[in-house]
Amino acid sequence: MNIRAALRTDRMCKALTGLRVREFENLVSDFSWNYSEYEAQRKPDRKRKLGGGRDSYLETIEEKLFYGLFYLKTYPTFDVASFYVGFARSKAHKWAHLLFGVLEQTLGRKLVLPKRKISSPEEFERLYPEVNEVFVDGIERSVQRKKNRRKQEKNYSGKKKMHTRKSIMVSDNRKRILILTKQKSGRRHDKKLADKESVFENIPKDITIYADTAFVGEQHVHKRLYIPQKKPKGRQLSQDEKETNHIISSLRVVVEHAINGTKRYRSVSEKLRNKKAYIDDRFLLLSAGLWNYHIG
Repeated sequence: MNIRAALRTDRMCKALTGLRVREFENLVSDFSWNYSEYEAQRKPDRKRKLGGGRDSYLETIEEKLFYGLFYLKTYPTFDVASFYVGFARSKAHKWAHLLFGVLEQTLGRKLVLPKRKISSPEEFERLYPEVNEVFVDGIERSVQRKKNRRKQEKNYSGKKKMHTRKSIMVSDNRKRILILTKQKSGRRHDKKLADKESVFENIPKDITIYADTAFVGEQHVHKRLYIPQKKPKGRQLSQDEKETNHIISSLRVVVEHAINGTKRYRSVSEKLRNKKAYIDDRFLLLSAGLWNYHIG
């Protein structure tokens, strides 16, 4: 696999991996260390030198990292991926899932992965002492319809009119993703999902929160929560109410940019094809971590 042409310009590197050339190069050393650790743990009693044996189509650590990022960014089928790299379809599948685990460990050690859940306001303050306002929204991705009727109904989103999986995202004013709950069935309402994960309860009371109308009612949980006002039945909003809604919407657009940042990776923006358990959640987590790494 020859990746030299892909690493000549930022434009080509971003198109294939989502990262600039310098960002890719800076990630290589950490990825290499975590890959070596993975191999040592996978076969702790190995007798042959690490890296020994038959040559792989992914010979260098740069090629291994590139292939993992390439799959996340372009989201090819494994038939197409195997054609590009030059190995069997089964190897394309095996390598991708192996490298996802190493990449997740690497991003975790670089402290760019968002937290899956915050257990208390004190923990939030300890992790993000500089944050004074956050933005909350739901993020959905479409999935293939299940054959089982019960599973169909579980994933069907009445709002999107399709089968989806959903998470709650919390970002700061730098578009950095701070919290990303685990993916759940699209049938669940944003507010119910946030309540189950105690999102608003565990954000300190002195932090300002901006959210959309899906979270109406959470003002009883967090007093500094600002939500656009819905149009009352039978009458129009006043000019002051419209202006307030416009201000709130213009502020909370930050979280929309964060959501779009994760959806630069087609493994998140396209309909999920993979059948492996929890792979949708891993795709979203890796994409969010890479977005945080990209914006610094």
